Amino acid sequence: MALSALPLGYCTNVHPGRSVAEVLAGLDRYTVPVRKTLGRPVAAGLWLARPVVDELLASPDGVAEFAAALAARGLPCYTLNAFPYGDFHAARVKEHVYRPDWTTPERADYTLNCAGVLAALLPPDADGSISTLPLGFKGFDHPPGFTAACARRLVTLARELRDLRERTGRTVRLAVEPEPFCLLETTAETVAFFEALWAAAGSAEEVVRDHVGVCYDVCHQAVEFEDAEAAVAALAGAGVRVNKVQVSCAIELENPGANDAGRAALRSYAEPRYLHQVFAGGRGGVVVSAADLTSALCDDPPAAFRDADRWRVHFHVPIDADRLGPLGTTKPAVRDALAAVARLPEAPHVEVETYTWEVLPGGAVDLVAGLARELEAVDDWVVGSAKA
Repeated sequence: MALSALPLGYCTNVHPGRSVAEVLAGLDRYTVPVRKTLGRPVAAGLWLARPVVDELLASPDGVAEFAAALAARGLPCYTLNAFPYGDFHAARVKEHVYRPDWTTPERADYTLNCAGVLAALLPPDADGSISTLPLGFKGFDHPPGFTAACARRLVTLARELRDLRERTGRTVRLAVEPEPFCLLETTAETVAFFEALWAAAGSAEEVVRDHVGVCYDVCHQAVEFEDAEAAVAALAGAGVRVNKVQVSCAIELENPGANDAGRAALRSYAEPRYLHQVFAGGRGGVVVSAADLTSALCDDPPAAFRDADRWRVHFHVPIDADRLGPLGTTKPAVRDALAAVARLPEAPHVEVETYTWEVLPGGAVDLVAGLARELEAVDDWVVGSAKA
């Protein structure tokens, strides 16, 4: 039982990637320099949007040429982020990132195409993982039977991933990623869904168990006020595979009712591109929540928010930061999660996912230096977790 021995990397959804050329430009501008800064191998946790995958598959040699381009840059790839389907760097992403959902053929086809691409990119003797959205967004209207329809799509995909392994000899697993305000957001909801999924799979249950699991995003579950070690243990105890872990930190505001400086600082994180769900609570768990961080919530919070012990905000902030001025972070949850993951029977893939550098308050940052600091921090925590 140990953490993955594969090179640690970060998710490239932090960079624009609307075309193959733009993906490679981001690797040249940031990922290769990060590797040189660290002086050790760095993996590319690629985000390949639907247009990029279509471009790769449009040419018979497209995927092979892309694999060669990664090899020439010394960047192994063993995991993809297929959660954002379209332009993750549009002026307004917000709830659009949850479309298309898992009832649609578009989502299933895109994910299967990603699996085919990843199978051709994998290093020798390595399995692959693909993170994806947790079915759909709770804020949308869903018809009766929505969850069951998602389950049917996932069962079909599991069979197709088994067929991919039989054709290519490469194993690619799906990692469903619970997220605040989605159909699967808490660990309890996730376990309940997987139990229903296995029941719906019938004779394909073992195929589904092998090929479909979860992506544990540390920020997401910390925002829900879940204990990381208990959450990972609950997934393992229920038999749900943890196929991928995204190392990320959320913002924490302590004593919000009296902390005017903290709320004023938090106000600067309300921005127009991404959704930043807010949860207020404390040791007893979540008391109240809001679908997005707004200036109004910071300036004049309702009583339930004002009276809570603390707020946690789904805003991925640099994982090496202990504090952001008067604001705290959920950094301790990262150490707890890594320690729990190190005890799993099979090591999941681990990557850093701070995609919000462009929208952090304060303007331009040295992204190469920031990413390098994050990877160094995780290296240190991984070594400590492996010894624990």
